[in-house]
Amino acid sequence: MVETPPKRAAAPSPKGKKCPICGKPEVTRHRPFCSRRCAHLDLGRWLREDYRIATEEEADIEEESFDDG
Repeated sequence: MVETPPKRAAAPSPKGKKCPICGKPEVTRHRPFCSRRCAHLDLGRWLREDYRIATEEEADIEEESFDDG
């Protein structure tokens, strides 16, 4: 029977920063997150456009006339 080596536990970051999703200590491998799960949750928020930067600029939309003329 072949023994598999035990998985290494992820080491917390030496800087003591917190995961922006759940607040657990950040792990160097998934920095700035604590796990792959939190990294994927953050990516999903970006893809759904949950993160936005507020601006006071108006949208630059050109109005076209739709004459059947």
